[in-house]
Amino acid sequence: MISFIVGIVALILGYLIYGKIAEKIFVVKPENKTPAVRIADGVDYVEMSWPRALLIQLLNIAGTGPIFGAIMGAYFGPAAFVWIVFGCIFAGAVHDYFVGMLSVRNDGASISEIVGKYLGKAPLYIMRVFSVVLLILVGVVFVYTPAQVLREMFTGGWTPEKKQIFYFIVLGVIILYYILATMLPIDKLIGRVYPIFGACLLIMALGLTVMLFITGEIRNVPEFAFQNLNPNQGKNIMAHIFPFLFITIACGAISGFHATQSPLMARCLKNEKDGRKVFYLAMILEGIIAMIWAAVAMGHFGTVEGLTKAGSAAVVVTRSSVDLMGWVGGILAVFGVVACPITSGDTAFRSARLTIADSLKFDQKPIKNRFVVAIPLFVIGILLVLFATQNTASFNLVWRYFSWSNQTLATIALWAAAAYLAKTGKQYWITLCPAVFMTVVVTAYFLSAGECLGPLLTKITGSADATYTIGIIIGLALAVALCSLFVSLIGIKQKNTIKD
Repeated sequence: MISFIVGIVALILGYLIYGKIAEKIFVVKPENKTPAVRIADGVDYVEMSWPRALLIQLLNIAGTGPIFGAIMGAYFGPAAFVWIVFGCIFAGAVHDYFVGMLSVRNDGASISEIVGKYLGKAPLYIMRVFSVVLLILVGVVFVYTPAQVLREMFTGGWTPEKKQIFYFIVLGVIILYYILATMLPIDKLIGRVYPIFGACLLIMALGLTVMLFITGEIRNVPEFAFQNLNPNQGKNIMAHIFPFLFITIACGAISGFHATQSPLMARCLKNEKDGRKVFYLAMILEGIIAMIWAAVAMGHFGTVEGLTKAGSAAVVVTRSSVDLMGWVGGILAVFGVVACPITSGDTAFRSARLTIADSLKFDQKPIKNRFVVAIPLFVIGILLVLFATQNTASFNLVWRYFSWSNQTLATIALWAAAAYLAKTGKQYWITLCPAVFMTVVVTAYFLSAGECLGPLLTKITGSADATYTIGIIIGLALAVALCSLFVSLIGIKQKNTIKD
């Protein structure tokens, strides 16, 4: 209980203190005209007040990551709280703020264009492909998971055939909504319903927290200790806290998906001074949501072992919501959970459309141009959804690839932000430190995880433990090498080489 409360307080203080430090280092210029003012087009560039932009940004970034990811991260015990708090304050919120503000300074540019400007042409071309692939994976995950939650919620006692029919009907409705949200001007659908869903999400999270205390289940949440509570520890290398916890809890701590979403609101801010209240604060709120769901997962099922026996994350969401808040409150809570992924999935496809359009310099004001870009994206997305629907293993594979690519994109975005700060003579340590740390995380994961190079390297090393150790060593070596190269080539020789 104390770990949970301290974590929530730390996140709030992080926004009030570290958020101001980030803002001071960036140097906002309230006198600058933002893209929403200078190049308004009535489709993607539309002025919005900061409270409205904040709620939209929160829904954009808060997919199932801070809920499903936090629940799966709870298998490790209260170590999940530590990663959420420190990751959110010093990495995730910093990442979101600097990417968002760099997009504001570059006419609402997509993350691939930002990376290309500050890291060079080769990263530009890589990021154009990488970010679109990630966005499609996000769209697929966020079509599948809300449909799964709704099936668990409303089809109790139904035959398997009826459950499947209901599931495919829900999938069709969600995809239809995604198409509309991708094509229509941002203020016509997203701008109107997102603030309502955002408020619903926050109210439901608050309701679950209150019920944890009223029922006394908050006492079941273990206090932080330097130990790994994952019951699979010693049986599976992916039960190690490092780097696997840091990949499992992505959106609740740091997420490259956010780098694809922040440009959406960068095109809608009225003033640069609103940046911290939109980009940094949205990430802090997402961290609080992740803390709450991690606490619910650990507290409601008594022990970590009880959580692992409860079933999938979707089952955990449904059971805990209904048990804690009754059927009415449970339905509202699940509605908030369902709204999260749906309102991230639609903007994932919208961001993919804008990323491709930015790379091709393809005007998106005419609706026919939007269809030209969007139709192939949805065809690919639907095929992947059908693949993920085959069985749980297929979905888990898509989820893990999404998680790794998500954190890799965040790492690249942090390096780009560090390059910007160095080239403008600013204190680049604020983004360099998390960039170095995340480089170790994604490299170690890629080399040791089962869905990546882990099995291949294990055949060479002879044991999974040896592969795990080698992955961490190579990750550390790569991070040190990149940091040294950065400081020597960018931090010293090229500072003050671009206009801010």
